[in-house]
Amino acid sequence: MALVDDQQLVRAGFRMVIDSQPDLEVVVEAGDGAEALRRLAVVPVDVVLMDVRMPHVDGLEATARLTVGDVTPEPVKVIVLTTFDLDEYVLSAIKAGASGFLLKDAPPEEMLGAIRTVHAGDAVIAPSSTRRLLEHLVTALPDDAAAPHPGLADLTDREREVLVLMARGRSNTEIAGDLFVAEATVKTHVGRVLAKLAVRDRVQAVVAAYESGLVRPGA
Repeated sequence: MALVDDQQLVRAGFRMVIDSQPDLEVVVEAGDGAEALRRLAVVPVDVVLMDVRMPHVDGLEATARLTVGDVTPEPVKVIVLTTFDLDEYVLSAIKAGASGFLLKDAPPEEMLGAIRTVHAGDAVIAPSSTRRLLEHLVTALPDDAAAPHPGLADLTDREREVLVLMARGRSNTEIAGDLFVAEATVKTHVGRVLAKLAVRDRVQAVVAAYESGLVRPGA
């Protein structure tokens, strides 16, 4: 995996935690987006931890280029590193294709869990900090920002239920328990929600749910 942050001490701390795990290894470090794009063009990685505010090329542009496969043969999964004071930047990064975001002061086990979750092909929604940050982001949007997502009208009642539970940070297993259905059924519903909303993962779907007003902060 790769670490991209302009603070060397931050990278050193993350690297120490990540490299302590038998199944994880940092193979690329970069101090800004431009350096990251250069290095990742020649060194393949599965997951990138990406800071947002950096000199030269920031995390937004780098995330957008990595997630569409503009730099690497295959799109790279990106987890955005942030703090609560970067609202508009984080929302833009998620829209650019990031698979989730993580607070820089998150506990080590939460960071490791996020990396493994994204590597396994899912997006990071479950951590409690994710929902708090999403609600904070949407609260910071202008009052007229809410607009119906064109795909919402195509969702069945059950698919809307599943989307709302996703937005509340529920895992597939928890959603299955809430709705008294099999987990395989939930996975099918999630897949249909993503397809109808034309989004790539759960994070994108949840952002659409908040932006459209289907889910309200604190609800």
